[in-house]
Amino acid sequence: PLTSPRGIQSVFEPIIMFVRDEIARPNIGEKKYERFMPYLLTVFFFIWFNNLLGLMPGAANLTGNIAVTMTLALFTFFITTISGSKDYWRHIFNTPGVPWWLKFPIPIMPVIEFVGVLTKPFSLMVRLFANITAGHIIILSLIALVFIFESVYIGPVSVLFGLFMNFLELLVAFIQAFVFTLLSAIYFGLAVEEHEHHVEEHQKKLEKAPA
Repeated sequence: PLTSPRGIQSVFEPIIMFVRDEIARPNIGEKKYERFMPYLLTVFFFIWFNNLLGLMPGAANLTGNIAVTMTLALFTFFITTISGSKDYWRHIFNTPGVPWWLKFPIPIMPVIEFVGVLTKPFSLMVRLFANITAGHIIILSLIALVFIFESVYIGPVSVLFGLFMNFLELLVAFIQAFVFTLLSAIYFGLAVEEHEHHVEEHQKKLEKAPA
């Protein structure tokens, strides 16, 4: 018989279902989302946990290292490239609805579309790195004000603002994991979709995705 989740399972099961129902299914599709779930869950929890660990005193700010975010972005890029359907590649190299003179003899649109494929992992890399690093820089700057002004009045204000930013970073840690996973799911959805009108729908979702 089925039993309700207990212990740590009761904590992680709603999060796993959130990734499945709110990220994977809507953006990849009911038929093809399951094969991407292991990667999406792995990258979500990896980023989230490392974002949280980076807030602990003396801990390494792993997701604030651009080499780490680049590796994660490359994983998404390679999975998207390998999973790409024939319609996905045809949309890139022979974009439908575009005047022929933009495709032949000088391949202006194919080059633009191909550059767009390469800029997607770059944006993933920079977005995660910049957002995590910016939060840490702000906290360090607020703490540094105590030593710069050496004032008994600045100290409490600086500590309070630093504490507020630290709590705000707890929210940012989750949001950045969500955004990276969401964009990865959208890219996978674009790659595996076989109908052009669905590709356009995914493109609209990509444009509305959070920064």
